[in-house]
Amino acid sequence: MASIRSVAGGVVAPTSVRTVLDEHRLPTSSGRCSLRSSSIFGAGLDLPLLTRKLKLTDALTHYQGVVGTRAEASDGSQQLAASHRYKVASQAAFEHLQAIKNNRYTQVKSSILVLGLSVHTCPVSMREKLAVPEAEWPRAIGELVENNHIEEAGVLSTCNRMEIYVVALSWNRGVQEVTEWMSRTSGVPVDELREHLFILRDRDATQHLFRVASGLDSLVLGEGQILAQVKQVYKVGQTASGFGRNLNGLFKQAITAGKRVRCETSISAGAVSVSSAAVELAVMKLPEQGMMSAKVLIVGAGKMSKLLVKHLISKGCTKMVVVNRSEGRVAELQAEFGEAELIYKPLSEMMNCAEEANVIFTSTASETPLFFREHAEQLPVVPESLGGVRHFIDISVPRNVGACVAEVPTARVYNVDDLKEVVAANKEERKRKAQEAQVIIEEELRSFDSWRDSLETVPTIKKLRAYAEGIRTSELEKCLNKMGDDLTKKNRKLVEELSRGIVNKLLHGPMQNLRSDGTDARTVTETIENMHALERMFDLKADFSALEKQFKAAAEKVSSQ
Repeated sequence: MASIRSVAGGVVAPTSVRTVLDEHRLPTSSGRCSLRSSSIFGAGLDLPLLTRKLKLTDALTHYQGVVGTRAEASDGSQQLAASHRYKVASQAAFEHLQAIKNNRYTQVKSSILVLGLSVHTCPVSMREKLAVPEAEWPRAIGELVENNHIEEAGVLSTCNRMEIYVVALSWNRGVQEVTEWMSRTSGVPVDELREHLFILRDRDATQHLFRVASGLDSLVLGEGQILAQVKQVYKVGQTASGFGRNLNGLFKQAITAGKRVRCETSISAGAVSVSSAAVELAVMKLPEQGMMSAKVLIVGAGKMSKLLVKHLISKGCTKMVVVNRSEGRVAELQAEFGEAELIYKPLSEMMNCAEEANVIFTSTASETPLFFREHAEQLPVVPESLGGVRHFIDISVPRNVGACVAEVPTARVYNVDDLKEVVAANKEERKRKAQEAQVIIEEELRSFDSWRDSLETVPTIKKLRAYAEGIRTSELEKCLNKMGDDLTKKNRKLVEELSRGIVNKLLHGPMQNLRSDGTDARTVTETIENMHALERMFDLKADFSALEKQFKAAAEKVSSQ
């Protein structure tokens, strides 16, 4: 049984993934289950399923089965009539709901979770199986929020990590649903996933994202590209219905944290991208003359390739061949880096270009490898003056160079996991920079926590407004009835406006004390105290009348069939 893995800067509950996934099971047909699991809420059917996600009739059907089974098991009598059983189920479920004073779905805010794997927890061979292209992020979000306990979802998938952020009504069931989704979409069995997954909850999940955006969790400390990728998650989320208010605020605050860390510390100094680390790795593996005499081929002309060109030029490489499907992007690179000779070749000539190169960088979005063993075996041997071996440096996920290429004696294959060799340098300097950044992250964490706490007052504001509006309309109707039919339309409107004005004036003070922008933790604490005081004074409890009607209507509908 694999324990949940921790990640840098996060503290993870010492619960195993298997325990989390197995905690809530449906009762067996024998009826032998605990009181909690035999209730309509414990038997895998929580309140949100009844009111929002599942058909109410399905919930009652399941609950009817539990009630009927327990009746037989207790005294051996015949099963209750179908209509009576449904009514019993409906009434029992509703009474159970009313009896819970601190129902976690009406009183406790949902949990923020992150489940994922990264370069720190698993090899690239596993990460590439779970990678989700950016174009598929909206679809993934839509599928995730279709689950019973997931309210919001976001996807961050890069060459170094694949992470799912969700807001879950029940954190342990949310873990189960996300894990099953990851297994279903990737084809990787859940048991195998458990060996590599890390799970973080609430403040630990928030801190993790802030560290990611700041470049503290990257393979290359201070990597600049990850902040752009976090921004892209936020941008995609604006058009995805499942990326809700909580994740919107979380990613917005993470972007702020990432910007502050880069502006207020020296973390961005030096090699701070996967591309720059790849170039550094190439320099380490080449003979003394390094990149100045190397014959370089770059496959792909995207953002990563652009950074490759930039860092290759800084190392003295002034001539390189760029293979791409179209010439447009290569032309842009040629215009931007006029000091170097960039030669465009179409993808169909890739193997011919590889024959001339001793260093091949690959960075494309291809989901299948471009180079296999048979390709490498057909390439001519690299001259001894250039080291005698051909270096394939693959920074793509999924990989563009098959692992089998490494079996060729004259080939050396490196992927993003091999960049750790570059990262190992200046370890103490990295640690010092990370400590500076952590101070800023803590400040942003407090700001986000305060903002999220301030959201707790929103339901109370709505309930208080509805409570006052109910009194206003009721008393207004009584007044208008007493005034008779002789009241003109103009005077009727004036009386109604008067009633609204009185209510608004009376509510102004309480409403002001329930609002907080979350910037001051002390103010948020006072606001929460005011909220609880108003709930006690006006008895603003959860309104179960609508839910009771749903239960009764569903019971009547099913019993009549």
